[in-house]
Amino acid sequence: MARRKSKAKQQEEFIQGLFGLVFFASIFGTLGLTKSFKATIIVTVLAVAAFSAIWTMIGIKRTERLKRSGIADIDKMEGVQFEQYLGHLFRAQGYKAEVTKAAGDYGADLLLQKDGKKTVVQAKRYSKNVGIKAVQEAQAAIAHYGASEAWVVTNSDFTSAAYDLAKSNRVRLINREALVEMILAMNPGTAPAPKAVMAATPVNELTCPRCGNKLVLRNSAKGQFYGCSSFPKCRYIKKSQVG
Repeated sequence: MARRKSKAKQQEEFIQGLFGLVFFASIFGTLGLTKSFKATIIVTVLAVAAFSAIWTMIGIKRTERLKRSGIADIDKMEGVQFEQYLGHLFRAQGYKAEVTKAAGDYGADLLLQKDGKKTVVQAKRYSKNVGIKAVQEAQAAIAHYGASEAWVVTNSDFTSAAYDLAKSNRVRLINREALVEMILAMNPGTAPAPKAVMAATPVNELTCPRCGNKLVLRNSAKGQFYGCSSFPKCRYIKKSQVG
């Protein structure tokens, strides 16, 4: 999937370009017509003031838009909570969505079905850009689950290498801006708010503090414990409060 600029970025670049055009036009145009430096300064100051006001309004609307989406709360989610939230989000769009088991998900955190088409989804609640590993795992999951395509959804963005790889591997990348647009396009009340999902999905025992992967409840001769799903790569364990 080719990397495309978000609507917000396109709007920002358009305003910046228009500002530069009007700024220089106000200087050279006014000076050429009036031959007066005083008039040129007045017109230029007014032009800058007008664009500053427009830019401020755009910033306010963008802030309100992000607040409505709840993306700031999503940024605070653990991986398991993000997966649950995406399940609600896709169900609101008419998909049959299933969150996979904590271990052995084979590159897919969610399975979507709609109109006879199956899609595997990797959910990446990251604070940095997602790399090619997620694309590779998502692509591999297509064959395992017999899916038509794979998506990787993140609250962040993707590296250039990830965009390049996804383009030739039937993998759709949904970045932060696309996720925000998806949330805002929902009918109000069709999916729970991020805060509600966080409250309903306690994760203090479900996420490995070392690598961020899911913890799985396992049994041993000494009782139950939580082990990292990426074992043996990560050997983190935590004693279960039950048993």
